[in-house]
Amino acid sequence: MARAISEVGFWSGLAAFTSTVGYAVVQLLQVAGVLRFPLDEILIYGTSLCIVIPFVLEMLSFHYLTASDKQFWTHASLIFTTVYAVFVTANYVVQLATVIPLKVKGVSETVRILDQTPHSMFWNYDAVGYISMGLATLVAVPALSSTGFERWVRMSFIANALVTPLISIVRLWETRSHFRERRI
Repeated sequence: MARAISEVGFWSGLAAFTSTVGYAVVQLLQVAGVLRFPLDEILIYGTSLCIVIPFVLEMLSFHYLTASDKQFWTHASLIFTTVYAVFVTANYVVQLATVIPLKVKGVSETVRILDQTPHSMFWNYDAVGYISMGLATLVAVPALSSTGFERWVRMSFIANALVTPLISIVRLWETRSHFRERRI
């Protein structure tokens, strides 16, 4: 059974990585002006959605392959992974299935409240999701050794976790700058 779980973890990790690279390419193409609406948003949310299930399966595999004395950390990681999955999936499905199609039809005002824009509910869903992903990788670090392949996984988890405060700061800064503008 461990072999099968290991294979699920490996292929899920590869799928999550591939989707992440796809997302990065789409972001660069959007910034460069190569992609325009609606294709840019469809590809951004689509590639983001493709990260979710593989990441969940990867972390679940990691939990089941971890020695029992370290499974507290991987269990905590699974809880944060689940929070990530719920929040970002809700966001991306709403953007792909509701917001973008209505924007294309020219009736975006009817769903403006659902659009992921700064200070919106789904902006915050996205932030909570990625903060939870960062916490998932952070709390998993004690389950990894500092040698061999696990050292590389450990370093990548730490690197991902270190980005989490940046996400929080960006969200907080956006909110603070918004409140400053309103006072003027």
